[in-house]
Amino acid sequence: MIDIAATGSGKGRRDENFPVASLFVAPRCRAPIVAFYNFVRAADDIADHASLPAREKLALLDRLEAALTGAGADEGVAGALREALAERRLDPRHALDLLTAFRRAVTQLRYRDWDELIDYCRYSAMPVGRFVLDVHGEDQARTWPANDALCAALQIINHLQDCGKDYRDLNRVYLPLDILAAHGASVEMLGEPKAPAPLADAVHAMARRTGELLTRAAPFADLIADARLAMEVGAIQRLAQALTARLQTADPLSEPVHAGKAAFALAAGCGAAAALLRRIAAGPWRRPIVDGPR
Repeated sequence: MIDIAATGSGKGRRDENFPVASLFVAPRCRAPIVAFYNFVRAADDIADHASLPAREKLALLDRLEAALTGAGADEGVAGALREALAERRLDPRHALDLLTAFRRAVTQLRYRDWDELIDYCRYSAMPVGRFVLDVHGEDQARTWPANDALCAALQIINHLQDCGKDYRDLNRVYLPLDILAAHGASVEMLGEPKAPAPLADAVHAMARRTGELLTRAAPFADLIADARLAMEVGAIQRLAQALTARLQTADPLSEPVHAGKAAFALAAGCGAAAALLRRIAAGPWRRPIVDGPR
């Protein structure tokens, strides 16, 4: 039997493109978020493993689900998340949705159109933000729509940044086929050292459409009751805007798109500060009220 820990990439939350349980998040909320991240990281590493056959990946994902729900043998990251969920009286649905996405990543290598890609984001990205909001006891009806737009944008930014690597390593293409065709591009162009003009046009068009998602997400930080979480969301929103602007002109096959440490810190700090200043200017009578964190 394959050890799930042996499939790990060695990547941690500080290696991600966007903050995960950063210092902005209150200490009382950090432990369950880290447990959730570790579970998701393990599942992601399984789905992205370069040499494991698809059937073995699916079997490992099934083992993670069984361990999380208590229906199978314990797996470290699953047991830790199960305990965190029980302590906070949270449902495992967000983690289970993500497992659905990772199974799809193993079995579905192409996406027909934008709607199909957004449906994938419904399982691969939106549950992450929803979980964090639930940990903080935020109002779902108030915050989930903006969360979903932001999380989908973050996922697509990652797809665009890594489009060449995903194709070369896993034969996985998240750029919708109809968008490629509309710009005269082909999947095979993703294997080139530099993006041909039609592929670059397709990437830039997707980046512009991702910018529309970020416009819908713009009010998100101001809808959040917890001030520290609002600052984290403000930081993420600003980082996403910077990366999306870069992707509207850059070639992700031959040019660096990921933010450097200094640029990352500057954008995150500006976004967090802007969210805090808006909150102060609004005054307590205009801030969202919820029952409080769980």
